[in-house]
Amino acid sequence: MSTLSLAVRDSSTMLRRNLLHARRYPSLTLNLLLTPVMLLLLFVYIFGDTMSGGAGRDAYIAYIVPGILLMTIGSTTVGTAVSVSMDMSEGIIARFRTMAIHRGSILFGHVVGSVLRTLLSVVFVGAVGVAMGFRSTDATVLEWLAALGLLALFALAFTWIAVGMGLGSPNAEAASNNATPLILLPLISSAFVPLDSMPGWFQPIAEYQPFTPAIETLRGLLLGTEIGHSGWLAVGWCVGLAVLGYFWSRAQFDREPK
Repeated sequence: MSTLSLAVRDSSTMLRRNLLHARRYPSLTLNLLLTPVMLLLLFVYIFGDTMSGGAGRDAYIAYIVPGILLMTIGSTTVGTAVSVSMDMSEGIIARFRTMAIHRGSILFGHVVGSVLRTLLSVVFVGAVGVAMGFRSTDATVLEWLAALGLLALFALAFTWIAVGMGLGSPNAEAASNNATPLILLPLISSAFVPLDSMPGWFQPIAEYQPFTPAIETLRGLLLGTEIGHSGWLAVGWCVGLAVLGYFWSRAQFDREPK
């Protein structure tokens, strides 16, 4: 069997293992979904009229949903860091190292499984937004495809970062704590209010981070607002984080256990 065939076969096996593990322990994913759903309900139904600046709750839900969808990605990938850390601390990865399987398949199984779960989570939160009144009537088919592509690329990038966090954490609790910035970063982005409404000293913090250009790009694709240079910035952030996460994860995975 060729190296490519071996890698594909073993990666498929690890993917099935990862999906079965997620199906048997759904509480982790469901708990992480509570954060974006509760924030969506809170900001729309309680703060919506005030946060909209008089434009109305319908206008604010249209504004906030793209940010909540990307927050869902950051929140769900925390579960990936915890899952990888559990495999490391429980010794299953050490066991896999001794078996005649393609080494990269162990990580790829986690990554592909996590991206699939994350996209399903995004669909779920998006359905909640639609049930609450979100509509994207101006988006074309190409814009919808571009939006889905951006969400998938963003999920891939942050999944690799989460895998690196999981490999570098001594236990599941530490992995969860280390991945907390993936949940906090959207809170200091343009997800809830425009950048120009923030204090001047705070605007650079909100602007120069991966979530803000991705949110502005997704918002532009779904609502027809101006994207400007945010699209290229979002893709650049995703590619850079994916490459960084991949090499970081491989370096830690290839490191001999102490």
